[in-house]
Amino acid sequence: MESQKKLSRTFSFEFYPPKTAEGRGSLAQTCAQLGQLGPRFMSVTFGAGGSTREGTFETVREIMAHGFDAAPHISCVGSSRDQLRQILRSYMALGVRHLVALRGDLPSGAVAAGELRYANELVEFIRAETGSHFHIEVAAYPETHPQAKSAAADRINFRRKVFAGANSAITQYFYNADSYFRFVEDCEDLGLDIAIVPGIMPITNFKQLARFSDACGAEIPRWIRRRLEDYGEDLEAIRAFGLDVTTELCDRLLAAGAPGLHFYTLNRAGPTNTIWERLAL
Repeated sequence: MESQKKLSRTFSFEFYPPKTAEGRGSLAQTCAQLGQLGPRFMSVTFGAGGSTREGTFETVREIMAHGFDAAPHISCVGSSRDQLRQILRSYMALGVRHLVALRGDLPSGAVAAGELRYANELVEFIRAETGSHFHIEVAAYPETHPQAKSAAADRINFRRKVFAGANSAITQYFYNADSYFRFVEDCEDLGLDIAIVPGIMPITNFKQLARFSDACGAEIPRWIRRRLEDYGEDLEAIRAFGLDVTTELCDRLLAAGAPGLHFYTLNRAGPTNTIWERLAL
């Protein structure tokens, strides 16, 4: 963690492209509220196989129109080099300087993986096409990517992304701080010295969180899961407990030298705002 302490802390928020006019209006309010906290950037997700490509672009344009730096996700699975080249040119023309480069997942029923298969190949492609124009974020998995053959293999895959030209990384969300600390130490042992920002998922809905976690491989520690199960349908109790757990996690991470926090907001300002206030940021 020592090398990360030397870096200035950055905070960022993630959104997904809304699908309705009501959702767009709600997201605009959320951006305005969280924008008052002075984030380094606001990232926007990209659907499987580019299923939200237009929505991502429009959401990025909206965020930038309100004076905030936006970092669109870009994934290579299911896309050709020409398609990726067009996306990069569109973002350069828009004035985007920050990207989150991911392998992505194939949409249901799709067969072709695209011309690039892995995130390190996407990072290499972006660098070859655009030089140093973009600050490139990549994904990190403190609890190991669910499709990785082993934890060691996952660390090697992460190193490939860094050596390909990534500037920094954002982790999958987690609730065990020790898994993050161990991941950072392992990366330092591999000679990697980039900022690895913890991804934070506020706990407000247990069923939703369990569904997300089952899909992405993020562990919900047994004691947290049992407490959340005990609350049943008491949403207020779940929210209060969840905010306590997440705030304590953030406090421990920052105290140990984490270079910032990246909040998975689910397009809501309230939980992130509350944690921010409790941390006195």
